[in-house]
Amino acid sequence: MNSPRIRKKLTVRNSIFAIAAAFIMLGSLALMLWYLFPRSGGEQPLQYISTIAGLKGEIGEPFGISVKGSTVYISDGQNGKIWAVNGDSFTVFASGLETPSGIAFDNAGNLIVADPGSHTIKSIDAKGSVTMLAGTENRSGFADGDAKTALLHAPIAVAAADGKIFVADTYNDRIRVIENGNVRTLAGGEKGFGDGIGGAARFDTPSGISNWGDKLVVADTGNGRIRVVEPDGRVWTLAGNGSGDLVDGSLLSAVFFQPTGVAADKFGTIYVTDGNAVRKIGGGTFALVSTVTSDQRGLKDGIKSRARFNRPSGLAIDSEGSLIVADSENRLIRRIAATSNGHEITAEEINALRDKPEEFRTAAPARWPYDPPAAKRDIAGTLGEVRGEVNAANEQVWFHNGLDIAGSYGETARFVRDEKVLRPIAAENFATLRELIRMPTMGYIHIRLGRSDSSIPFGDERFLFEKDNTGKLSGVRVPRGAKFKAGEPIGTLNSMNHVHLIAGRSGSEMNALDALTLPGVADSRAPVIEKVSIYDQNWNLVETSAQNPRIKLTGNTRIVVKAYDQVDGNSDRRRLGVYKLGYQLLDAAKNPIGEPKWTIKFDRMPPNAAVRFVYADKSHSGATGETIFNYIVTNFVEGEEFREEFLDISALSNGNHGIRVFAADYFGNVASKEIEFEVNK
Repeated sequence: MNSPRIRKKLTVRNSIFAIAAAFIMLGSLALMLWYLFPRSGGEQPLQYISTIAGLKGEIGEPFGISVKGSTVYISDGQNGKIWAVNGDSFTVFASGLETPSGIAFDNAGNLIVADPGSHTIKSIDAKGSVTMLAGTENRSGFADGDAKTALLHAPIAVAAADGKIFVADTYNDRIRVIENGNVRTLAGGEKGFGDGIGGAARFDTPSGISNWGDKLVVADTGNGRIRVVEPDGRVWTLAGNGSGDLVDGSLLSAVFFQPTGVAADKFGTIYVTDGNAVRKIGGGTFALVSTVTSDQRGLKDGIKSRARFNRPSGLAIDSEGSLIVADSENRLIRRIAATSNGHEITAEEINALRDKPEEFRTAAPARWPYDPPAAKRDIAGTLGEVRGEVNAANEQVWFHNGLDIAGSYGETARFVRDEKVLRPIAAENFATLRELIRMPTMGYIHIRLGRSDSSIPFGDERFLFEKDNTGKLSGVRVPRGAKFKAGEPIGTLNSMNHVHLIAGRSGSEMNALDALTLPGVADSRAPVIEKVSIYDQNWNLVETSAQNPRIKLTGNTRIVVKAYDQVDGNSDRRRLGVYKLGYQLLDAAKNPIGEPKWTIKFDRMPPNAAVRFVYADKSHSGATGETIFNYIVTNFVEGEEFREEFLDISALSNGNHGIRVFAADYFGNVASKEIEFEVNK
């Protein structure tokens, strides 16, 4: 037996060896990264965003991008097409695909397409003729071997090099190789996370793949990481710690949300689409992760700090070193370049691209998200209502972005229109009260997806359930390309006892009362204005007293209206948000001075940054507690625009005046209330 002194010496020696090994490992990693990310030299920083295609609404959902010469090729997952853009020329290169996604050119000049809707990989020649390359049409599964009989499961991405086609077999969580008419698995096995060699490595919904020298770089979407696959199948993690956010920094400390597309330029810099941003790895003296664009959702061109994207997916590098990006939810093709020489999208063009309520509501037959489809249901919440509580503590608050339609616990919820899944990760928040599925134009929340109230799966193969090591359900995925018909079951209601129904594409949500036709809905009741309060610019309440019975205004003034709405059939406890609010000045004889000024309107979803411009202190609503809507009616909030404003008394003469405030519902019912005041400038 070793003595304490000998054991101490051994411990010290082992510690020294461990520290030395760590330094050697870090040194090796640094040398490797130095080799993989050579100094940029001629690389120009990408600074400006412009729009190059899709302004007429031709593209249903751009996803994959590939560049050949001066032509940009785009996969359209919604419409099953491949588009070709060359300058002002915009044509269909190929059609008849199911859900074309990632695309890449092989050495022979054929365009290789991952088609997850049919579970296949296809090849398109220079004439646009489509042939099967691997997989079995409309049959999912996992099997290596002859390419004609091999099985894949909704593969989303492809890359090509040296006569090989590399496939991100997304819902098999594997990287596959097509070579000499055969399919084999290069890396990956069961869904999870883990580095290793071949089948010992683990991926979670890999959705992007690109060549990186002699290696592959993979957007491991579900794991929130960027992975590298060596030619021998060895897998290691390049960047991301898997905590599911968006944070720049070193490779080990950086955080990715849901990386989807990847592309590497000739300098070795890797570009990644992640959430609503475009990010990069490398491109400088050190191998760091940085965000190229804003991470805020929206649509705007110009300098990168102000530009906005909405779920960008595929990306590619053109001959000038610019980055071409498929801006999926905006349905546009965008360019990120070193110079500002492209078309900047205008406000008029943005408005023209948006779905219009009158078109949206006629796109599918009217029905409720339950059976029978025409049976009227209670409406329990509307777009624009505050969620959380507005208070001085600055707690998190947000806008309600849909329509809450009441049901009973365990009742089956159903799709209200035909759609197919386009997001690689469309189902989220498993086994929580906010479990959801997001379709291209509709969203459904508070549902146990694909299973009963006792969590027993329906047996629908489109819902891919996962189990933990005890056999308990631990997650669900719904693959890109899966189709659903109106009336088919989504799942069952959880204890929230309603479907939160979102109408409109992400980032362009509309008021569902306007965008949908719901049988039997009627509202003959005007909103209720409970109270009108007057504040000065510093939020001091302007009150009356025995000595001064009339409100006196001396400068910038805020008006706060406490109000709520109800629809026919709702119980008294159901208090809904108001559709629009405004005010009108009155003279001493209560005659209107000008037209009513409508200042707050919820026809479309405002950004959550506008919550505190709509709602004053103590506003609150949600699943529990009293519902209070205190609207700051002097501020302006409509669509994406919001700003602080005040009642302007500068044009009023000293003396008695009045103000009439309005609260209106979507059905045209209007309530009003008058307040008298005295101007004393």
